[in-house]
Amino acid sequence: MRLFSLLIAFLLCVPWTTNSAAEKPNILLIVSDDHGWGDVGVNGCKDIPTPHLDSISRNGVRFTSGYVSGPYCSPTRAGLMTGRYQTRFGHEFNPGPAPAALKSFGLSLNESTLPAKLKAAGYATGMVGKWHLGYEPEFHPLSRGFDEFFGFLGGAHSYVNAAADNANPIMRGRQSVAELEYLTDAFRREAVAFVEKHAKQSWFLYLPFNAVHGPMDGAARYNHRFADLTGGRKTYATMLTAMDEAIGAVLAKIRELGQEENTLVLFTADNGGPLGNSSSNGPLRGHKAQTWEGGIRVPFMAQWKNTLPAGKVYDQPVIQLDFHTTALAAAGVSPNPQSKLDGVNLLPYLKGEVASDPHEALYWRFGKQMAIRMGDWKLVKAANVDGAQRSDIIRDLAGAELYNLARDIGESTNLADKEPEKFKQLAGAWAKWNEGNAEPSWFPGQRNAKRKKQ
Repeated sequence: MRLFSLLIAFLLCVPWTTNSAAEKPNILLIVSDDHGWGDVGVNGCKDIPTPHLDSISRNGVRFTSGYVSGPYCSPTRAGLMTGRYQTRFGHEFNPGPAPAALKSFGLSLNESTLPAKLKAAGYATGMVGKWHLGYEPEFHPLSRGFDEFFGFLGGAHSYVNAAADNANPIMRGRQSVAELEYLTDAFRREAVAFVEKHAKQSWFLYLPFNAVHGPMDGAARYNHRFADLTGGRKTYATMLTAMDEAIGAVLAKIRELGQEENTLVLFTADNGGPLGNSSSNGPLRGHKAQTWEGGIRVPFMAQWKNTLPAGKVYDQPVIQLDFHTTALAAAGVSPNPQSKLDGVNLLPYLKGEVASDPHEALYWRFGKQMAIRMGDWKLVKAANVDGAQRSDIIRDLAGAELYNLARDIGESTNLADKEPEKFKQLAGAWAKWNEGNAEPSWFPGQRNAKRKKQ
């Protein structure tokens, strides 16, 4: 009895908490760049194996209708970091190149970010990779919620020459570094190190690769694996393989540390494959910078062993904005209602606790282009556009086309004339949503005469 009483007294003195940082799951958010929907094994890719990416869906959930809110780089990232359609705060377009971008370019300081929210909840927050959300100090990752940063601030970077762009250097924190490794391998090294460093605390790692975005600097050590491929597709294959193996290394480290069941892994591309890098969007129409499916539907997966079902295929439309809200929910963080998040917590849907669709509709505005998906139906106004044509926003829906994606994933049969009521329904819903959007804060091609160097 005396021993029992001493044990009870000891337990009463221990500072137990019910929601400490140590009890929160780790969160790994991976983004690939210019990665076509068709260039993942689980989406049907035959010529480029992606075993580590495939393992995420094999151990978790593959989303067949996973979308991004912007058809190219910076807008998608702005939506991901805020959980809100980026058009709500004017982040509709990419900036110019680093030396010429407007000083005002960057993720709005009025918006709260995912890392800032997780940091406030006790997480160690790190980023390894491509930022593309501002060059000035106030927009730097370390100013937006990250404790650690290794990568570059611009939209693209050489994989083999760290000094290729003096205005857009490889950085550790706020200091430029002379990186010698192939850049995807350097990101692999840094991501593994972050996971190992923070093994005894809850961490959030944002890992946005620049692979497989240009310049097309192949990882030559993989050439022998693709003897049957030639030209750009072979180069692309080596770059994709380097990224897949980097992802595999991070997943292996998590497994080695015994944290696989305590880590939520999220993966998306930032947009569909573009013209020019030999990517494939599979059966989808269009490409990067278009609101056809090929520009906005992307590889999309989630894994959380023993929490999410393994091998689940989820067909309802979702969007990268949902990853923001899902990560907060996993961490036990209740978003501030004033944030007005557009993303949805996907966990109850994936666990079968909620049977309805996560979204009534998904929306896009990109300059003179638009789209809305509602159930199987999609209304879209897209075009082959260049920067000059994008320097305006859509003013009407004349000429928009209507497709049933369940029957026509390639958007080949326009049903606008045959389904006028469905056209009217989707057009009305999009117009109402668009009322909540802001004018773009900048347009492509706008340049800043002098921008201070890092």
